[in-house]
Amino acid sequence: MSIRTPLCDLFDIEHPVLLAPMADVSGGAIAAAVSRAGGLGLIGGGYGDADWLALEFDTAGETRIGVGFITWSLTQQPHLLDLVLDRAPAALMLSFGDFQPFLRKIRDGKTKLIVQVQTLDQARECVDAGVDAIVAQGTEAGGHGGTRSTLPFVPAVVDVAKDIPVIAAGGIADGRGLAAALALGAAGVLCGTCFFASDESLASENAKQAALCGSGEDTQRSSVFDLARGLDWPDGWNLRTMRNAFTNQWSENIGGLRQNLAEEQARFAIARDLDDTDIAPVIIGEAADLVRAIEPAQDILYRMISQAEDRLQRTSRLVEPNNKGLRR
Repeated sequence: MSIRTPLCDLFDIEHPVLLAPMADVSGGAIAAAVSRAGGLGLIGGGYGDADWLALEFDTAGETRIGVGFITWSLTQQPHLLDLVLDRAPAALMLSFGDFQPFLRKIRDGKTKLIVQVQTLDQARECVDAGVDAIVAQGTEAGGHGGTRSTLPFVPAVVDVAKDIPVIAAGGIADGRGLAAALALGAAGVLCGTCFFASDESLASENAKQAALCGSGEDTQRSSVFDLARGLDWPDGWNLRTMRNAFTNQWSENIGGLRQNLAEEQARFAIARDLDDTDIAPVIIGEAADLVRAIEPAQDILYRMISQAEDRLQRTSRLVEPNNKGLRR
């Protein structure tokens, strides 16, 4: 069997799997690798760097890829949208902030718009605006996110979205997660953690090794790294990372971190330059338990699809053709 959903038709891809646009991790090489393997790779535009974006698009070459931005940060550098639209990306994903000011320009550029949401009110806004696809992000995801869990949140967004394809995100790192997302009514998945330690990822070697040794139980949501990096994130979102000495010291003492911020920011900057993951963050999600090897991104995607196909076939054999119940 093959897995083809409306998401495949929307983006003209073979497999309903998108690479999450992880800042400082999802560059042109990994985005192109995922796209060449039949999914859709998204460059992580992050907080915005025109030279970096141009370099990563050049690295991807002629391969069709997309790009994702942190919306509130893009508002501070709106010229980056023009830079990206000039590259005619296959899709543009906006997360964390008001996407409405960018809507007309994206539509004029004839680029598909994906908006990531963490609440049902945000999903309803996407439906009213007529976006092309909605990412329903559960709190299990690495990086910034909200409080809803993936399993109940995805079908709730599906019910709101109606005919707009919903992409499940958060805690999905193999074919079992993909099969589960499809069973919930999603048209595909957005995955970051499973690609974090891939060959093509821009994550540092120390960060990749930390991810391989980590577990979902080793992760937590906190604002400590946003403070350490001097990022003024709006209320409502915080960052899931692996716990380390820095989070152990400050996650329960945000007031103390603020009082010592200048000193701690200097210490953090040195650790980041030295790739010291006892202080610098490893930004992965609860699916870390399912990541155990550094390997090509295409192998990760192919295995996910094969495993999902097998899981869906096994599940279908449990149900009688007349739908009267499970086989005994």
